[in-house]
Amino acid sequence: TRGAMPDLGTDERKVAMEAIATLCHIKRVMVDLLLKPAGVPEDVYRSLMYRRDEAGRLLSKRQIAPLILDGCESRPGAQYAIRRIVEIAATWSNFHLADNEYAARATVQKARELLGIIETMEAREERVREIARQQEVARLSREREDMLTKESELLLMMFEEMWRSSDPQRRGYLLQDLMNRLFDIHEVPVVRAYTRNEGAEQIDGAFKLEGWHYIVECRWREKLADIRQLDGLFGQVDRSGKQTMGLFLSINGWSDHVPGLLKQNSSKCIFLMEGYDIRCVLARDADLRDLLLAKIARLNLEGEPFLGVREFLNESKE
Repeated sequence: TRGAMPDLGTDERKVAMEAIATLCHIKRVMVDLLLKPAGVPEDVYRSLMYRRDEAGRLLSKRQIAPLILDGCESRPGAQYAIRRIVEIAATWSNFHLADNEYAARATVQKARELLGIIETMEAREERVREIARQQEVARLSREREDMLTKESELLLMMFEEMWRSSDPQRRGYLLQDLMNRLFDIHEVPVVRAYTRNEGAEQIDGAFKLEGWHYIVECRWREKLADIRQLDGLFGQVDRSGKQTMGLFLSINGWSDHVPGLLKQNSSKCIFLMEGYDIRCVLARDADLRDLLLAKIARLNLEGEPFLGVREFLNESKE
C-alpha cells in the first residue's frame, strides 16, 4: 500500500536546519556561503550570531537554526529562503569547511533526496493543474459553442422572417440590429449606428477586426445595388482615419459592373458581402470572423472586392 504523503514543509525545515548546523564549522562562513546566497534577511540572523544562553555561552549553529527559519517564515517575502537553503545544500561540495564531514555529506544527501521528491510532486501537481485548466477551457468552449448555436438559430429565424416582410424600411432597421447581434455573438467588437461631423453623417455601424476599423453600409432592397450606392460609403471611409476600410452589405447582391468598378478604384478600401454570406454564417456553415478575414485578404492581396462564401468554403477544404 502507498504510504502517507510527506510533509514537505516540515521536511524542508529539517533539512535546512541540518544544513545550517553541519555544512560550515564557522558561523561567519555559514552566513557568507549559505544564508546570504539563500536570501535570508540580515536582520533575521545578525543578532543571533552573538546570542548567548543562560549560562553565558554563545548559541550553537544548531540552536540558532530554528530561530533563523522562524524569522524567515514570519517575514513576508522571505519564506522562499528555506527552499533556497535546501537547494544550496543539495549542490554543496565544500566539505572541508565542515566540522564533521560525514554529517555534512549526510545533510547533502538528504537535501538531494528531498529536492527529488519535491520536483516529482510539483510536476505531478502541475500536471493536475494543467488537466484542470484544459477541462475548464473545454467546458467554456462547449458553453460558448452551445450559446453560439442557440443564438444563431434565433437570428436565422429572424433573418428568414425578414425575407417575408413587405416593409423595406422596417426590414432595414431589423437588418442593422441583426448584424449587431451577429457580430456580438462572434465576439467581434461593434459600434452601433451613430452620427458624426455635427450630425451631418449617418453611419449604419462599424466593427473592429485585427486592429483595423470597418464602416458598414447595409442595404436590403429589391433592386440590385449599383456603384452609385457605394459612393456614400467611399466618402465615409475617405473622411475617416487611415486604418479604416468599408464593408458594403447588400442582401440582394449588386449589378455585374460593381466589382469591376471597385477594382478600378486605387484605394481598394471596400469589400462586399451578400445575403447568402450572412445566411451561411447564421446556419453555422461558416465562421463570421474567418469569412471576414478571408474577404479582406482577397481584397488586399488580389484586389478582388468580393469572395463568395461558396468559394471560401471550398478553399477551406483544400
